[in-house]
Amino acid sequence: MKVIIDTNGFMIPVQFGVDIFEELKRLGFDEFFVPEAVVFEIEKLIKRERGSNRAAAKVARSMMDRCERITAATGPADDVILRLAKEMEAAVLTNDIGLKRRLAEEGIQTISLRQKNKLDFV
Repeated sequence: MKVIIDTNGFMIPVQFGVDIFEELKRLGFDEFFVPEAVVFEIEKLIKRERGSNRAAAKVARSMMDRCERITAATGPADDVILRLAKEMEAAVLTNDIGLKRRLAEEGIQTISLRQKNKLDFV
């Protein structure tokens, strides 16, 4: 199964100590995707943030190597993720409340952090 990972999904390992790839595999996902818009957001965080947020963004950048990059999509990351999830029939890993609401309205499967120690379906 396919999953698109949002910026804050990549931040989970540093912020909460959860291995997102092991958790996604446990849930049945085996194809991981990252839109270029998310890559851009993470690069921006590395330049702008300090301390633990910057460290989390750097770890996020290194984890993106385990994902297939989608370069054709442009625009705001949330819009890109929503459009790609529909086109690819993929689930989305995100903790972003606004994005989760938009995904639910479109009937797109969403995965989020639960109990600060595991991923689960919303």
